[in-house]
Amino acid sequence: MPDLNVATRASALARAQTAWVCARIHAATGLVTSEVLVTSEGDTSRAALTSFGGQGVFVTAIREAVADGRADVAVHSMKDLPTTPDPRTTIAAVPRREDVRDFVVTASPDLESLPRGATVATGSPRRVAYLRRMRPDLQIVGIRGNVDSRVAAVESGQVHAVVIAAAGLNRLGLRPSGFALEPQQMLPAVGQGALAVEMRVDDPLVTDVAGIGDESARVGVVAERALLAGLRAGCSAPVGALTAVNHDTVTLRAAVLSPDGSQMYECTTTGPMSDAHSVGQRAADTLIGQGAGRILRRDT
Repeated sequence: MPDLNVATRASALARAQTAWVCARIHAATGLVTSEVLVTSEGDTSRAALTSFGGQGVFVTAIREAVADGRADVAVHSMKDLPTTPDPRTTIAAVPRREDVRDFVVTASPDLESLPRGATVATGSPRRVAYLRRMRPDLQIVGIRGNVDSRVAAVESGQVHAVVIAAAGLNRLGLRPSGFALEPQQMLPAVGQGALAVEMRVDDPLVTDVAGIGDESARVGVVAERALLAGLRAGCSAPVGALTAVNHDTVTLRAAVLSPDGSQMYECTTTGPMSDAHSVGQRAADTLIGQGAGRILRRDT
């Protein structure tokens, strides 16, 4: 019998992330894990994520499996996790963070080399806003599906390019042609590249699993998620954020964009690691003070 049943979605990326976490749990604790596949709302609907809010569509069913005892652990992409906590569960660990950048799958060597009017696919309002700001001539279309199918859309000639998280490509061992967008060009989504390992609050093994966590990753995620909560923005809002942790200091760069990319509010906040939540809150207050709240209210 396994020591821990681990809930995950059935997609190749979700299972790869879960296998990666399970291997680290076993190496750190000796605990034996078993995979439990769960179907989420995001897996059954083909509608654009923005049409049903984006909040928790890949998370809720998996979290419920942990809360009701069908599983002991859930592995989520942090960027999909709502900022409102569930009193039944806790984030036991945030492991080492993967590449935070966005990646453009394309035959072109850089963004400037895409043909005028090129068709670029993405399902993220944040990416849409940045792309429209940088290249207003691009024809941007929505896309859903797993990582392989999105890469295939470029290889088959359906679109000139697809924008996708570099972390997902890395975790699947995929190396398509294209280029990464540096944070100076496009700030990533809140929590992009990070995983959340969730357990019941009263599970005695929480402290064991916590050992796979990475403190810099955890602190960065705390600041970024406090920003998102302070903005009262959802997972799919046009918000970019990235933290840098240096010694005992955390620095958060954040931006809110209008859907068409014509407006962008930016700020940088710094504070001690021990107060990362306040760093995120101050960033949200600064952006709202600049006028970002008007964009977010209009977007919702």
